[in-house]
Amino acid sequence: MTLNNRITRILVSALAIPIILGIAYLGKIPFLIFSLVIGTASYYEFSSMVKSKDHQTNKFLGLLFITILILNAYFNIIEMGMLFLIIVLTLMLYELFRNRSSAINNLGSTLIGIVYIGLFTSALVKVREFYSDSDLLYSQGGLIIISVLLTIWVCDSAAYFLGSAFGKHKLFPRVSPNKSWEGAVAGFVFSIITMVVLKPLILDFLNWNEILIIGFLIGIFGQIGDLIESLLKR
Repeated sequence: MTLNNRITRILVSALAIPIILGIAYLGKIPFLIFSLVIGTASYYEFSSMVKSKDHQTNKFLGLLFITILILNAYFNIIEMGMLFLIIVLTLMLYELFRNRSSAINNLGSTLIGIVYIGLFTSALVKVREFYSDSDLLYSQGGLIIISVLLTIWVCDSAAYFLGSAFGKHKLFPRVSPNKSWEGAVAGFVFSIITMVVLKPLILDFLNWNEILIIGFLIGIFGQIGDLIESLLKR
């Protein structure tokens, strides 16, 4: 990455991060709209990415079902298992009449996109709305989302900068040649440290076990998610 690109990314982040954190704190419809934008834009990018591998995702149904998943997470209209059954059956029926490239590749890539993007984006909405039954506690959901986002950013930054400075042992060279064990350990440690620091600041309503579990999960699965994303790009 060139110096100009790095400066541009820092400036964009400096502008975008406060807006994202503010939307997370507000919750409700602003956060729902934000989640819809992120989810649908991510699926559109995913569809463009896999098209280069001759996988023709069902872009229309994929965008539709991701939208439905996110809306369902907010409004709780239908049970999740039933919704996924409808999604799978609809995609299979639609593929019967589509006749584009390999049906199994198309179905597989479409479902991966819906599950990977739609499920995790809707999970953010679920976490944000966890305290929706109480006006007094509602802001706590926003504080959890803010803490998770901050911890992910710290984890990624620690893994990148400390991995670049001290990384000597490759983590998964077949998937991501630049990632190192040293960077991964740094990301994991700083994830837990970040959550520990945030507890007395904004997460005093969570106990220490919950704090450590969240830090642990972000430190492990956040980095696994990066590896999976790198794998899908190859």
